[in-house]
Amino acid sequence: MGDLLTAPGWGIAVFQSLLYVALAPLLVGWLRKVKARLQNRRGPSLLQPYRDLYKLLAKEARVAHTASPLFRAAPYIVFTATWMAAATVPLLVVDLPTAAIADIIVLVGLLALARVFLALAGMDVGTAFGGMGASREMLIGALAEPAMLMAVFTLAMTAHSTNLSSVIDHHLSDGFVLRPSYLFALGGLVLVAIAETGRIPVDNPTTHLELTMVHEAMLLEYSGRHLALMEWAAQVKLLLYGTLIVNVFFPWGIGQGWSPAALGLGLAAVVGKLAVLAAALAV
Repeated sequence: MGDLLTAPGWGIAVFQSLLYVALAPLLVGWLRKVKARLQNRRGPSLLQPYRDLYKLLAKEARVAHTASPLFRAAPYIVFTATWMAAATVPLLVVDLPTAAIADIIVLVGLLALARVFLALAGMDVGTAFGGMGASREMLIGALAEPAMLMAVFTLAMTAHSTNLSSVIDHHLSDGFVLRPSYLFALGGLVLVAIAETGRIPVDNPTTHLELTMVHEAMLLEYSGRHLALMEWAAQVKLLLYGTLIVNVFFPWGIGQGWSPAALGLGLAAVVGKLAVLAAALAV
């Protein structure tokens, strides 16, 4: 009977994890559109990231002769680890069966796993750009991971739990009190998100200039479906950090039940908050 009662919860948890991979390209498309408008350009379509992924997935993956099996496996490991990390962050509702693993320590561990294999893949072929990008990526990670933990621990100390669902549920039930420590934590997490997702001024995802390349430098040897998985993982990571910011610091609208009304409200709320956050990032 218990399994039957939790079956809808598991279904919603799977649906929520699928939403991450489905909505991630749309967030990137919206970010590019807002940025283009700010520069007095028309900009690409909101669906252009989906077209780019489809085009890459249809192409043949070419691999260098010096590449090891790790180079071929890295895109699948990076994508899966990033997707699993995103699934730990509540998107639409809290109190799902997966809430037991929705811990900030698990989140950081999965992101670290993806980062390690991304850096190893960048160094595997032996190119100068790959090694340069890998060293920069690990340096940024060494600085960003402790800052991310401290930012979320600031809220976790109030909720007496490092579980993200518990933190969100605590602030929804007790009310969100504006504290100076929360403002500093929010600012720190925003800086971490900018660094981790390769945005200006830390990185520029639209350039191949040697002085500014970090993430792109590790992907120069990838093509076809391998490049598509790497790019898709980067998009999921951007959505992950955006959801972490808007749902942990601004949890209003996230559902506390499994009803269709709660799911609809949670989806509308998170889409609206992410749209505002992406516009602010573009500015």
